[in-house]
Amino acid sequence: MSLKIRNLAIIAHVDHGKTTLVDQLLQAGGTYRENQATQERAMDSMDLEREKGITIKAKNTAIHWEGHTINIVDTPGHADFGAEVERVMKMVDGVLLVVDASGGPQAQTRFVLRKAMQEGLKPIVVVNKIDRPLATPQKVHDQVLELLLDLDADEDQFNAPFCYGSARDGYFMDHWDDERKDCIPLLKKIIEHIPAPKADPEAPFLMLVSNIEWDEYVGRVAVGKVLGGSVKKG
Repeated sequence: MSLKIRNLAIIAHVDHGKTTLVDQLLQAGGTYRENQATQERAMDSMDLEREKGITIKAKNTAIHWEGHTINIVDTPGHADFGAEVERVMKMVDGVLLVVDASGGPQAQTRFVLRKAMQEGLKPIVVVNKIDRPLATPQKVHDQVLELLLDLDADEDQFNAPFCYGSARDGYFMDHWDDERKDCIPLLKKIIEHIPAPKADPEAPFLMLVSNIEWDEYVGRVAVGKVLGGSVKKG
């Protein structure tokens, strides 16, 4: 049975647009109505995160699109929070690697990509901010390929698909010269290239817990990846 579930993490160097991308995917997946006012950086819930404009703790959310559930973990992009990124890599089946179209791969890009590759994860490369005057998507494409080679990517990882666009303006395309319309091309790539979980729903229940959260209505909540079996309400 092929599960219509995709588990992925969004990784990048700090300030390359990860959290803004999550906001746009939530919008595209119908989490917010088209005319609904949304708070920018919806995944940054800590006061310090909003103040600094960076992600500190990994956050998870989900969108529903074309009959699929896409579970997304937004990870910190700052080197000081690398342990959070390492923990998340064990929870997902693929990653979106976000790279600034004007800055290209940076130090933390290398760090988070290496961690993903060590877990055998295949990236989808998202070249973001192509609307910027200094954007050079072709150059950044080549730089990412050089980085993959330098990190000893296997054939599947090296043949990672690319998407180009602007998270701020809400569009992504298969090629930087395509029509700038919406996020649908990126959502299609996620469904096509991120594998479904390999957990056996008929096996005994087994879950790798990554985080314990507190909810004022239900108390302690365990967040993690189901490795076998299934859970249901009640």
